[in-house]
Amino acid sequence: MRPSVRKIHLLGVGGIGMGTLASMLKEKGFEVSGSDRGAIYPPMSTQLERLRIPVAKGYRPENIRDFRPDLVVVGNHIRRENPEAAYAMENGLEYLSMPEAIRSFFLPSHESVVVAGTHGKSTTTALLGWALTEAGRDPSVFVGGVIKGWEKGHRVGRGRFMVVEGDEYDTAFFDKGPKFLHYQPQTGILTGVEYDHADIYPDVEAVLEAFRRFVRLIPPRGCLVANGDDPRCRLLASECAGEVVLYGWSREALYRFHELQTEEGRVLFRFSTPEGENRVVVSRLPGRHNAANVLAAMAVLDRAGISAEQASQAVETFPGLRRRQDIVGEAGGVLVVDDFAHHPTAVRETLGALREFHPRRRLLAVFEPRTNTSRRRFFQHEYAAAFNEAELVCIQRPSGLEDIPPGDRLDPELLASDIRKAGPRARAFDSVADILAFLEDSLRPGDLVVCMSNGSFDDLPRRLLQRLSSKGSNSSTLPLRETRTGRI
Repeated sequence: MRPSVRKIHLLGVGGIGMGTLASMLKEKGFEVSGSDRGAIYPPMSTQLERLRIPVAKGYRPENIRDFRPDLVVVGNHIRRENPEAAYAMENGLEYLSMPEAIRSFFLPSHESVVVAGTHGKSTTTALLGWALTEAGRDPSVFVGGVIKGWEKGHRVGRGRFMVVEGDEYDTAFFDKGPKFLHYQPQTGILTGVEYDHADIYPDVEAVLEAFRRFVRLIPPRGCLVANGDDPRCRLLASECAGEVVLYGWSREALYRFHELQTEEGRVLFRFSTPEGENRVVVSRLPGRHNAANVLAAMAVLDRAGISAEQASQAVETFPGLRRRQDIVGEAGGVLVVDDFAHHPTAVRETLGALREFHPRRRLLAVFEPRTNTSRRRFFQHEYAAAFNEAELVCIQRPSGLEDIPPGDRLDPELLASDIRKAGPRARAFDSVADILAFLEDSLRPGDLVVCMSNGSFDDLPRRLLQRLSSKGSNSSTLPLRETRTGRI
């Protein structure tokens, strides 16, 4: 804790991570302000407004000069030449990255539980935070998403634990190491390791090295809970100085799946514990990948002393995260779902989970390859196989392709052609407006359309729902507050 700091200004406060940190600092009693390059959208805009955190639109030195902060926190999208970052450095103001601020202001009073991995970080972090809260442990929580029921991605508690989503992306312009290196894990979860973030990792070996550094942070008295079905996780786990607990279907897993079945609206699975106890858990999270996330959380909850009954009840009541297989609404018999999937594995798992949960619906996928990795050709062939569960696929031509060398760019038309060869109908589109017009003509009652992007996608899911709602009086829209029913 820094006793001399009372006023904190955040650069890039509109991002989910930075906005969440701003909210936590305000709740902790600091005077907080922020700035961003343009308009900020819900849910972060409404959260900052609710906490009365002033946000300047556009980066200008006077934003800092007028507020006179004791500390500046710099988001990882801020460049050295940013006017406010330059002002802070030129005038000798103290500045930190977002992970450094979390470590400084929150971790000293908690035991750190850090969730890392290419996929499933947000869901697993949120589930752990939810379960510890439901069990009365008053944890602090930091997650890169909005937890339904809380309608925010954080919690400031006084209990023993702080659960943190550990991102492998770089920290700031002055610190190119992964964010999770700052979080001092006493307990770590490793959900899986795949190649991603092509803009900062040249190959999968560089990704492995980043996660290796994370695993080596766990002290001898700490614990790593790792996916035993992932060969890379098992390799990295062998280098951990602390206790290692594997989970999954593998025979070496201490928390081991024995049976899993999907009913409409829920997943039931049976697993055994290291003590040989057999348990059955019911989850409202779709898909085998989410069942694995639940099993990882179970291992940590056991170590935290949460009873099997409390843990199972928390899992069954956990409503999930916004933008993770999130039902936006239903109109004209068409179910509209918003999802964060962008990596080929996430796309495949998401579509497979939706197919299992809604076997009688025609499944349509709308995909925006927006990340630095997905806009490149690294996964050109992997994407072609990722959409097999969908009957129809719409691909948004990504913006910013002109910044990528022609030979390195994703080819949306080739991708659509390759998807068609595998079976589903597929088309590439120039704009969201074109996609909306096409869907209006193509959708019919009983369909499920899932919009997949790690960005706002020009608010496509809600715009589509509004259009469907206005087409006829027989449309019935599901209000957002009712999307916590777990019917997905």
